[in-house]
Amino acid sequence: MFLNYGFKSVTMDDLANEMGISKKTIYAHFENKTMLVEETTMHVCCSISQGIDHICALQKNPIEELYEIKKFVMLHLKNEKTSPQYQLQKYYPKIYKTLHQKQFDVMQDCVIENIKKGIELGIYRENLNIGFVSRIYFSGVISIKNQELFPNTKFPMPYLMDYFLEYHLRGIVTPKGRKVLNKIINSNQE
Repeated sequence: MFLNYGFKSVTMDDLANEMGISKKTIYAHFENKTMLVEETTMHVCCSISQGIDHICALQKNPIEELYEIKKFVMLHLKNEKTSPQYQLQKYYPKIYKTLHQKQFDVMQDCVIENIKKGIELGIYRENLNIGFVSRIYFSGVISIKNQELFPNTKFPMPYLMDYFLEYHLRGIVTPKGRKVLNKIINSNQE
């Protein structure tokens, strides 16, 4: 419900009705809505992090790996209809800061390993500044979720994620990597 309607608009009454329990039952487990929002966001973050770790453990081609991760995250976040990160930032800044740091840590580890593997395989350019590329990638992923910059009416999230991932990869691939990327893009369009 938080992902579909937003953290601010979903009330404890809404949650109780959705689950078919009383508000009192929710309050038996969570002192207030802030604690529930924190537990929920950290649970989703942990689930996504574990899923990403699983995908990375499959040792796929680094370009395929990024597309698999994108698909997994989009499925888990249900296309983020309400831009939950920005609502967290506005209404629950402490939770947002903790989540933001966890996301950064997870993405840094994943993207740095992805880049190193891509360089070793000759599909990413060997002259990349890995620290810069991993940080600019994180910054881009966070920025494309900004509804003021990329309103959903003009940039639906699934397409925006595809555009961003292609933009990122085209900047770092070698000619050999470009062939892999084009093959993936063409197969996704069929």
